[in-house]
Amino acid sequence: MEHDEPVLPSDCGCAPTPREHRALQGPVSRRMALGLGGVGILSLGALGLAIAPTAFAADYPSWDDVQRAKNDEAAKATEVARIQGLIASLQADVAAKQAEADRLAGEYLAAQEAFEAAADNAASLQAQADAEAERAQATAEKLGRLAAQQYRAGADDAALELFFSGSAASADDLLAKLGTMDRLVEANRGVYADAVSARDNATNLYNQAQVARDERDRLQKEAEQKMVAAQDAAVAAQAALDAQTENLGTLQAQLAALQDTTTKTIADYQAGVEAARKAEEARKAAEAEARRKAAEDAAAAAAASSGGSRSAGGGGGTGGEAGTGDWVRPTSGYISSWFGNRGTICGNGVCVTGHRGIDFATACWSPIYAVTFGRVVYAAWGEGWGNYIKVDHGDGTITGYAHIANGGYNVSYGQSVSRGQLIAYVGNTGASTGCHLHFEVYEGGVRVDPAPVLLQHGVNVY
Repeated sequence: MEHDEPVLPSDCGCAPTPREHRALQGPVSRRMALGLGGVGILSLGALGLAIAPTAFAADYPSWDDVQRAKNDEAAKATEVARIQGLIASLQADVAAKQAEADRLAGEYLAAQEAFEAAADNAASLQAQADAEAERAQATAEKLGRLAAQQYRAGADDAALELFFSGSAASADDLLAKLGTMDRLVEANRGVYADAVSARDNATNLYNQAQVARDERDRLQKEAEQKMVAAQDAAVAAQAALDAQTENLGTLQAQLAALQDTTTKTIADYQAGVEAARKAEEARKAAEAEARRKAAEDAAAAAAASSGGSRSAGGGGGTGGEAGTGDWVRPTSGYISSWFGNRGTICGNGVCVTGHRGIDFATACWSPIYAVTFGRVVYAAWGEGWGNYIKVDHGDGTITGYAHIANGGYNVSYGQSVSRGQLIAYVGNTGASTGCHLHFEVYEGGVRVDPAPVLLQHGVNVY
C-alpha cells in the first residue's frame, strides 16, 4: 500500500488551537489537580456559591484593583470576598468538568462494548442462517437426485416430466417442484421434512439477523456519539484546568496581599507570582527532560532484550522498527497477552472483562509509535483504557493505544501523524496491573485481533 505524505494540520486548517493543544497534553493532570482544590471547593457553602458544571468565566481583579482596595477597609472586605469566590469557583469548575469527563468516558466504553456485542450477535445469526440455507439446499438436491433415479428407471409420473422440464436455482424453488411428486415425498418423507425445516429455519434466522444488524448499526452510531461527547468533555475539563492554572496563583497572591497587615508591598507579591511562574517553568522543563531520559532508557533496555524469547508468547521487538510491509511496530517488548476473552482484570480501581487487543509488555515510558499515517480522532481518558489515543488511518482501519502514562501524550486530538511518529509513552493507567501498551485494531468500528493485521502489514509479533 502506498501513502501520500501526511497533510500537516497547518495546511488543512484542522489543527487544534494552542488552547486545544494544551488541553490534550496531559488529561491526568486534571485528576491530580482536584486534590489541590478540595479545600476551596468545601468553602463554597460558606460563601453561598453554587457548584454547576457550566462554562466558567470571570472578571479577574488587577493588581491596581488590589492596591486601591488595600487602602480602603470597606473596599478591601468586598475584594477579599470576591477573590475568595473566584478561587472557589475555579476549583469547583475543574472538579465539575472532570467529573463530567469521567462519566462520559465510562459511557463511551459501555457503548463501544454494547455495539461490539450486537455486531457479534448479528454475525452469529447470519452464520447460522447461512448454514441452515446450505443444509436446505443440500437436502433438496438429495431429493432431486432421488427423483432423477426414478425418472431414469422409467417411473410413470407426470410430475417427474414437469420437474425436469425447468430449472430450480434455490432450495425453495426445488422443494416447491419436489412437493408435487407425491410418491417421492411419501417414500422420503423424513428427508423432505428436514429440507423444509432447514429452509424455514434459514428464513427465520435471516430475519433475526436483519433485526440484529439494525440494532448493531444503531449502537454503532451511539458509540460514535459517545466518543465525541467524551472527547469534548475532556477538552472542556482541560480548558477549566488551564484557566485555574493561569489565574489561581495570582488570585491567591492578591488575596494574601489584601489580608496582609505587614509592610510588604503589592510589588513584592507581584514579584512572588513571577518567581513562582519561572519556578514552575523550570520544574516542567526538568520533568520533560526526566521523561525523555526515561523513554530513552526504556527503549535501550527493550532493544537490548529484543532477541530474547518469552514464555508468555511473542518474541521481543524494537518499537517503531519497520517490518516487511507498510506498518511499523507500535512499541518495544513482547506480547504478554493475546486477543480474546479472559477473566475480569482490575487495576487502579477500574475493572474490564474480555480482551479486544494485544498487550506489549515493556518498560514504563517506552515510546509508542503510530503504526502508519493517520489522524488522531481521540486523545483523552477512556475509562478501562486509561489515557487513550485512537488514530484513523483513512482506509476503514483505526488503531488504539491504551494505558498511556500520566503526562505521556505527545499528540493532540485532530492532529495528523506520520508512520512511525512518536505519539505517546507507555504507562499503567486504567485497568492495568503494570506498564504495557494495550494495542487495538478497529475494522468497521469493531475491535478485531491485531496480530494477523500486524502480520498482514509486515510487522512480526511472534
